[in-house]
Amino acid sequence: MKVLVCIKQVPDMESRFKANSSGNWYDEADLAFRMNEYDEYAVEQAVQLREQLGDAADVTVISIGPDRVQEALKKALAMGCDRGVHVQDPVSSLKDPWQIASIIATFAKDKGFDLIFAGMQSQDRGSAQVGVTVAEQLGYSCATTLVGFACSDGVITAKRELEGGLKGVVKLKTPALVTCQLGLNVPRYPTLPNIMKAKKKEILSIPVADILKEEALATTTSVHPPARKGGGIVLEGDLNDMAAQLIGILKEKTAVLR
Repeated sequence: MKVLVCIKQVPDMESRFKANSSGNWYDEADLAFRMNEYDEYAVEQAVQLREQLGDAADVTVISIGPDRVQEALKKALAMGCDRGVHVQDPVSSLKDPWQIASIIATFAKDKGFDLIFAGMQSQDRGSAQVGVTVAEQLGYSCATTLVGFACSDGVITAKRELEGGLKGVVKLKTPALVTCQLGLNVPRYPTLPNIMKAKKKEILSIPVADILKEEALATTTSVHPPARKGGGIVLEGDLNDMAAQLIGILKEKTAVLR
């Protein structure tokens, strides 16, 4: 079984973000980058499948971006993927989800992948469009928001998280694409021996111009922090006193009790 895993490198979400000089994305200076959290579940599930199938499985991991994304690829290789593909694009942040999906689909279309894993969404853009668009372009069956996964005889059994805490179970025949999220598994930490083995694994580099032929369908015109709002009021003291204070505030500052 040939497996492809799609990953993205994103800033650490604890970072302090500010708009770049063009105002259309965040400034990457002084940011720490890591593998997108949802993609870690995708990598882990692909590696678990490889462990299940043994030599019958082959796992390729792909990422799009500048040179720094090789660090995310190396982590995926250390987790157990067999080889990496780096689509070199120093301005990948300016690509819309349609273009990103087109890059992945163009790479994958003649490779015979039986199964593609992707994260549910990226933590920076959060569109949740890339995985399903890749499936549509390749003509693959697709299931999203997986919290459970099993594979047997070319049939995928996927447990999906639905609205209101409900779960749904669907079966898909390969070739298929699934998107992964929190609750599917617990991603492993690469061990030192596996980190050393990953250094010998192949990372193929492809210039983005060689495989991107699609124009953007959407453009990010501006990014900015949310507008500042006034602080709240914390009431303290005896319960009866706080109730009286609250009534006074409602009368003075709102029309609720008028």
